[in-house]
Amino acid sequence: MTTYTKHKRIKTIFSFIKQSLNSEHQDFTVGSIRKAILLLAIPMILEMCMESVFAIVDIFFVGKLGPNATATVGLTESVLTIIYSLAIGLSMAATAMVARRVGEKNYEDAAKDGAQAIILAIMISVIISITGIFFAPHVLGLMGATDEIIQAGAGYTRIMLTGNIVIMLLYLLNGIFRGAGDAAIAMRSLWFANICNIILCPICIHQFGLQGAAIATTTGRGLGVCYQVYHLLKGKGIIKIHLHQLIPDKTIMKNLLNIASTAALQFLIGSASWIFLARMMTGFGSHAVAGYTIAIRWFIFFLMPAWGLSNAAATLVGQNLGAQQPDRAERSVWKTAKYNALFMLIVTASFLFGAEFLVRIINTDADVVATAVTALHIFSVGCIFWGVGMVMMNAFNGAGDSKTPTWVNLFWFWIFQIPLAYLLAIVLKWGPTGVFVTILTTEICVTVTTVILFKRGSWKKVKV
Repeated sequence: MTTYTKHKRIKTIFSFIKQSLNSEHQDFTVGSIRKAILLLAIPMILEMCMESVFAIVDIFFVGKLGPNATATVGLTESVLTIIYSLAIGLSMAATAMVARRVGEKNYEDAAKDGAQAIILAIMISVIISITGIFFAPHVLGLMGATDEIIQAGAGYTRIMLTGNIVIMLLYLLNGIFRGAGDAAIAMRSLWFANICNIILCPICIHQFGLQGAAIATTTGRGLGVCYQVYHLLKGKGIIKIHLHQLIPDKTIMKNLLNIASTAALQFLIGSASWIFLARMMTGFGSHAVAGYTIAIRWFIFFLMPAWGLSNAAATLVGQNLGAQQPDRAERSVWKTAKYNALFMLIVTASFLFGAEFLVRIINTDADVVATAVTALHIFSVGCIFWGVGMVMMNAFNGAGDSKTPTWVNLFWFWIFQIPLAYLLAIVLKWGPTGVFVTILTTEICVTVTTVILFKRGSWKKVKV
């Protein structure tokens, strides 16, 4: 290869990346599927990479406050997964409906669908905020926290629950942008939010202790939401929300709730199972909970880019179904799954050979390290399954078929995972290892099931 050819290829690559990072609307219903995946995936992966960095930075600073502080974050995070589930459910519904309208080239209704989703998000967040104000210590108590952890962490939990609206809107508004194909805006908003949090986190923890971490996180996410709202109201994208579109529309809200309720339930099922597992871990001591928390944070760090890539499948499925191209939608999903599997091979190697190094960056306590390393080694076995499974889940959700993955989750996470975790960890006395093996086994089963159901093709007939 000549020097000229190399320079030309490098220039082409940079030009392509630049194109993927601008906020101009791309038509993903025509042309190369590979190009469409990459144009969507690059900003989505970068978006999730920053979310991954935030998860590690947050636990890095909190970890310096001791095992009780780390355990508080882990237990609170388990409860917050309920909020994340609601936010993701609404986000999935908004992505599916907006993408379908964009595929139909009906941009006015796409904006209106997004506006109605915002109203729903605000209504839900108010209820959660009231719960957080008055019942934060009880929430930690229900999770099995000791009196010492409750005393140290109630303030952190209260702030995180009360400020849940920034979580709800950050996820939802990015779902609207993704549905419209404006993945670059979604990326920038999350980068902005998390950079603000990374800057504020050490400052606020130094001033306010553990509560400072909650203040920094909530403030950073709030600034990200402000950025999103500006672009929805005055940006140059194809989706612009006007005040008159915020008047409740019963028909649109009903359609949103039909998708969002099952999508939220889909993630709530998984979240409830994770809460049960976190509750089970408390029985093995604060060091076990801390190790579990660190392992999960590192796992999320590596999983988030794969989640970003899988989000491309949801947008491509929605827009291509809207354009009456179901076969193109299916090909897009299989290609995305292939790329995600290749990425997760790298993650497998990282966990197998670098687990102890990664854990010791955050905590050097021998018991904490041992628990976290064991978890990461076990998780590494199923990384490829996680990668393919999340693409399939997002494909169903992007089509507006949130019921199928909900039933899959209901069976494998509740009927299978919870009893198996109890059997292995408690009855057979495997301890934390039993919990980790259960998580691995469940995810493999979920992936195999979703692949089989996806091949049947019923998702192509869903109307939204």
